[in-house]
Amino acid sequence: MKNARIIILTSILTAIAGVASSQMKAKTPVVYDFSYLDRKIGGWVDSGYYKGASIIIVKDDEVIHQKYFGNYTPETVAYIASAGKWLAAATIAAVVDDGKLSWDDQVKKWLPEFKDQKGEATLRQLFSHTAGYPDYQPEGTHPDNYQTLKESVAHIVDLPADAALGTKFKYGGLAMQVAGRMAELAAGKDWETIFQEKIAEPLGMQLTHFTPVSNVGGQNPMLGGGARSSREDYAHFLNMIIHNGVYKGKRILSEKAIQEMQADQVGNAEMTDPYVENTRASERKDVYGLGEWREEVDAKGNATLISSPSWAGAYPWIDKKNHVYGFMLARVAEMKNGFNSFLGSPVLPLLVRDVLAQANMKNVKHGYVTTVDGAKLYYEETGKGEPLILIHWHSFDRTEWDPQFFELAKKYRVIRYDLRGYGWSSMPSENQKALHADDLKALMDQLHIAKAHIVGLSLGGFIVTDFLALYPGRLLSATAASGDFFDVPGPGQLWTAKEAEIQHEKIKTWQAKGIQASKQEWFNKLTVRNGKNVESLRQPVWNMIYKWDAWQPQHLEPRFLLGNEAEARLRAQKITVPVMVLTGDVDADVPDRLLKVVSSAKQVIIPNAGHVSNLENPDGFNEKLLAFLNTIKLKEDEKN
Repeated sequence: MKNARIIILTSILTAIAGVASSQMKAKTPVVYDFSYLDRKIGGWVDSGYYKGASIIIVKDDEVIHQKYFGNYTPETVAYIASAGKWLAAATIAAVVDDGKLSWDDQVKKWLPEFKDQKGEATLRQLFSHTAGYPDYQPEGTHPDNYQTLKESVAHIVDLPADAALGTKFKYGGLAMQVAGRMAELAAGKDWETIFQEKIAEPLGMQLTHFTPVSNVGGQNPMLGGGARSSREDYAHFLNMIIHNGVYKGKRILSEKAIQEMQADQVGNAEMTDPYVENTRASERKDVYGLGEWREEVDAKGNATLISSPSWAGAYPWIDKKNHVYGFMLARVAEMKNGFNSFLGSPVLPLLVRDVLAQANMKNVKHGYVTTVDGAKLYYEETGKGEPLILIHWHSFDRTEWDPQFFELAKKYRVIRYDLRGYGWSSMPSENQKALHADDLKALMDQLHIAKAHIVGLSLGGFIVTDFLALYPGRLLSATAASGDFFDVPGPGQLWTAKEAEIQHEKIKTWQAKGIQASKQEWFNKLTVRNGKNVESLRQPVWNMIYKWDAWQPQHLEPRFLLGNEAEARLRAQKITVPVMVLTGDVDADVPDRLLKVVSSAKQVIIPNAGHVSNLENPDGFNEKLLAFLNTIKLKEDEKN
């Protein structure tokens, strides 16, 4: 009997311990590193684009990051421009939910003074920019800042349509004014009252209003760009949207309303607005719903990343794939240096995804190492075996190696890192004296790596060549893909006054074109071949270029490479390290000087690939690299 009691008691204690252990594991917080995202936004403020900003990011109903920059505080209210379109669409959806309006109601039903095709336009078309209305008041006329929607609409009725009904998507605000007036007539209330009763008050958005023209008189409900809000207020709205119309257990909008807002409303209309193409490298037409952009969709056409970006910098988004919503509140102070708020802010979801990916990678060690001059290099490593270090290209970051990182880790201890001036690593300064090869050595030293296989593509290939010339005794092998010698002045040649003057002119030209346009031009050089898109490259390459800080083309960049000094250094010594030059078959006829300078070097061609071979044909790249490494291992085994 006594033994039985002991057994029972032991079982109970074991069960309790198991539950406690499970609870402890469940409560282990996920650590998110938002330092790079903060640096990005802080850089915009420091550059004078904004006087202040704030960000909030929520995942699975938990705030995982929030921060204020510059002069912004929790009480800051700012005009949010086109981010108000989402609020306006929700307000009209609430009137539709009440049965007082239909998205298919024609304008002439409520405003019979609209006699031509503008009267035949539907509420749905008005709010999806396909109604054929002019986008703004013609130049030289009074802007649309009247005291009431009734007055605003009176100045729209006689404007001629500028496109046939439903044939063209033209982003603007006048059609939304007409939609708002229809809602006022249907509800029997002014716009601000409808918004407050249906959206703002139920969501606790106490600081959010459609902007008053003055302290005296009525409101100017510019539906397409006149709202003002706070960070917390708008976050409440996003919380309701991501929960399909429910906020804190109370239904605000019907599920059908949410579905209508997020569905493709462009249809067969001509899509000439490049917003989604420029920010997501997608040439889809189904990019807009009702008051919101469908930035990404799944295979069935369902929106997975939705947003309402503004020219002023405010940017709300919902990433349904990751159960995340976020909002950056900002108001542009000065557009300069080619910066564009409307196209700049949408990089934020990509930065958040990088943070989530890092936090959720299993069996991956990550952190920062410090170089000799104090710069911080971010790295990630996984796997066991001989060390293998991956070095990315210019304008890219460590994520270039996604198709190789885990695959190679099946046999090697794989390390990838962000070069100085890229990704999460430190930005340079113009007066620094540092070589990328020296940074690589510092990385190896701090990770206690005596020798390693190194693999680099393009800029990474130049670094491989430099390391081979400077530190051959630290190498097990060297693989240069699409790059060997970079014919530029080396560290022994300082910028002359004439060279600096020429570079400053290049910087002015680059910025005058615009950061976004310049990045787009570079992107097209990498992903368009013979006039056709290389589809396998578009999204991964653009995501990296879009996140890139573009420090290099806007500064007098220090001599980070040996440049034209590398060849002499290599010829002055006998290189016995196994060296492979990997070349995509598209570039097979491009001369490779490393083969002539290093007798141990051999060239291997990767089929169906161009310059960015590791992304265009990752299987072929991995196969050739592993075959090369296996050959080295076999030779070492034979020696032993």
